[in-house]
Amino acid sequence: MTYRIDDQSSTLVLETTDSLPRVVYFGPRLDALDDLVAAARLDLNGGMLDSLAPLTLCPLGDGHFMGQPGFAGSVLPRWTASVEVRGQTLAISATDAAQGLRYAAELTLNGVLTAWARVESDQPIRVDWLSAPVLPVAPGQDEILELSGRWVGELHLDRQRFSPGARLREARQGRSGQENPPFALTCTPGATWTRGEVTAFAYGWPGGHRMIAEELPCGRRQMQFGHVTGSYGIGTRFETAILTVARSDEGLNGVAVQMQSHARSLAPFVRPSRPVHYNCWEAVYFDHDLGVLSDMAERAARIGAERFVLDDGWFKGRKNDKSSLGDWEVDRVKWPEGLKPLIDKVHACGMTFGLWVEPEMVNPDSDLYRAHPDWALGRPDQVMGRYQMVLNMGLAPVQDYLFDKIDRVLAENDIDYLKWDHNRLLPVLDAGQGHGVMALMARLRAAHPGVEIESCASGGGRIDYGILTQTCRVWLSDCIDAVERVRMQATASLFLPGALVGSHVGAFHAHTTGRNLPMHLRAWVAAMRHMGFESDLTAFAPEDEALLTEVTAWYKANRDWMHAGETRQLDCEAGRTAEIQIAADGSRFVAFAIQTEMPKEQLPLALRLTGLDPKARYRITRRPAPTPNASRGPVALRDQSLTLSGQALMAQGLNLPLSWPATIQIVEGTRL
Repeated sequence: MTYRIDDQSSTLVLETTDSLPRVVYFGPRLDALDDLVAAARLDLNGGMLDSLAPLTLCPLGDGHFMGQPGFAGSVLPRWTASVEVRGQTLAISATDAAQGLRYAAELTLNGVLTAWARVESDQPIRVDWLSAPVLPVAPGQDEILELSGRWVGELHLDRQRFSPGARLREARQGRSGQENPPFALTCTPGATWTRGEVTAFAYGWPGGHRMIAEELPCGRRQMQFGHVTGSYGIGTRFETAILTVARSDEGLNGVAVQMQSHARSLAPFVRPSRPVHYNCWEAVYFDHDLGVLSDMAERAARIGAERFVLDDGWFKGRKNDKSSLGDWEVDRVKWPEGLKPLIDKVHACGMTFGLWVEPEMVNPDSDLYRAHPDWALGRPDQVMGRYQMVLNMGLAPVQDYLFDKIDRVLAENDIDYLKWDHNRLLPVLDAGQGHGVMALMARLRAAHPGVEIESCASGGGRIDYGILTQTCRVWLSDCIDAVERVRMQATASLFLPGALVGSHVGAFHAHTTGRNLPMHLRAWVAAMRHMGFESDLTAFAPEDEALLTEVTAWYKANRDWMHAGETRQLDCEAGRTAEIQIAADGSRFVAFAIQTEMPKEQLPLALRLTGLDPKARYRITRRPAPTPNASRGPVALRDQSLTLSGQALMAQGLNLPLSWPATIQIVEGTRL
């Protein structure tokens, strides 16, 4: 039997088999199926078994299916399945009565496809691997795009062709990971931001994942996502996180805008007017002084900050990163009257107050570890990471202790924001860590519903659709060098809307790259996402402070429509990165073009826009740049406004003035 679900643009077709069902089709919306299933049948080759094993939602390693199985453990199920259609959801139930096993899965198609799976057993069993419902790779999508990175070097996009065999990526560090983030895309060869067929995958789990992209000997291809191998252990209930999938025939941007909208719906109470942050980390590090920080608060407010975030160093005994994690009480040496004097100063400056925490960690040099060494995850003689260990978040007493400590800090102080960090890789793999941190965040949010939480993990080490259900912002990287951030922000737009991505103005001399960058670039790159400052404001020259104040005012005037709209990247020549942000109602847009390197060509190529109404007419203006550039020709947009149709802007584009590396040009458009 066949079953189908549809949304406005896509159709998914499921066919039953002797085991679990299989996905026959996931692609553009179909009116009638006709003989679709019959047309999908494959022949046999002489060197094969006498029947071709179906690529089911959870293929089994039973000697019939020759690829990577979707389930591995101490049992080998034989499923008898049924399918129920519930609106736009397909609900699958299966049993193995002889072994007391049950399988359940749901696939829902509503803007994006979401899918999860669960296995239950009457008796304890060991499960090493369970995939979320498995999808075949769409015909013609011969390339795979993956994300990789490292600390201060996150979100590189890597492209390769499928080839025979299985490609495995695992985040075995106990978090979503900078090295192997839980995202991937398949696409037709040479797909760009604006052209090609693309399917995007996002696995929503903060505790480490596994991805398998396999080309079978018969030519079929499959994508599997699940918890990292070995994190389940022995039990009676095993459930995957939600796998989110989007597809488009309009290039990478086509899936990006779907994923951005879905991610925005996951995050709790994302306010359109995202407040401008000031974070004191790169200004003072651990050296906290009320006078210095009060002066910094005045300077930040004068520029336009609306939230002041006190970073690491505020709690008992914390002088550096070698001690005190776990002792979540205000340091009375640094803060003899508590945090209230600073909070009062911040409020007097018209800002709200935020605080850095790292609840899942403990230093061996701490009162907590001395009292409860048994609460640490892993062996006592394990290799340290940043002088710290990980608390076992699967233990109820650990969660209770952390809730009580942080709840008290929030109850005794007027705090509306937590920067929640995670700076240590896990010594062992345990799904309990992911469940534990999600439960703790949910409990704190219930007790303090006005408090927002940011996900930070050595920068971008914990960004996924699971943690987004509890957080309102992610920190892409500890690197706030604007040139690096341009690349990172472009890649992140595949899965994240600007409203959820923190982006800060750093120092002229970047602390993590040593690169010197002008304020014009630093300020505007931060204004492209959720804007903030993170540097010693006393080091800003008066003209830089004035420029940052101007850009901050622009951000405030435009953030509501920018953060509710969509972000699309533009296809550009090497050395230039550009994007367009379009209001949800299409009434306006802003395009940013950043010259990151010396151009190969003598003159820049036309900047072709995308996502506009081809029949609409737009008034186009370019914001003047205070920094000199290489231009000396008669480029019309430099000195005057233009009126062009959406079709002209997308087909012919705009010729911008020639510019030096590390400069940015801003073009604004209003629909007439």
